[in-house]
Amino acid sequence: MNRDDIKKIIPHREPMLLVDTIDLVEENLVHATYFVQGDEFFLQGHFPENPVVPGVILCEIMAQSSCMLINKHLLNRTPFYAGIDKVRFKKQVKPGDTIDVYARLSNQRGLLFTASAEAKVNGDVCTSGELTFILIDNEKLRIKN
Repeated sequence: MNRDDIKKIIPHREPMLLVDTIDLVEENLVHATYFVQGDEFFLQGHFPENPVVPGVILCEIMAQSSCMLINKHLLNRTPFYAGIDKVRFKKQVKPGDTIDVYARLSNQRGLLFTASAEAKVNGDVCTSGELTFILIDNEKLRIKN
């Protein structure tokens, strides 16, 4: 899947759409990629002389990739973080790097989903963790006048 296909499934849009491609490796395993171009908003001040992708952005890249595993449940729903556990940052990610994310669904209870994810650059793990999402019906998110 390319970015246009991804936009049909998850609600994220530029500049917060942080997945370039998605491949379903197995029924319960997804592989996603994101190329760090260097002009992203989150690099402008982090850090001016030594740009490094912030850890929170790496978590968001893993989260968006993981949401592709629950795409059947996303129709008319929006995923929100319910937890971030066991996150480890092992390597810096810099402009020019391609991030490969591998995510596997590890638990589901109703509309609460947990995925184990790992982000790699050149085969080396840079970030890993367990991400939990709750899906909220879009109708409940609308502001009432």
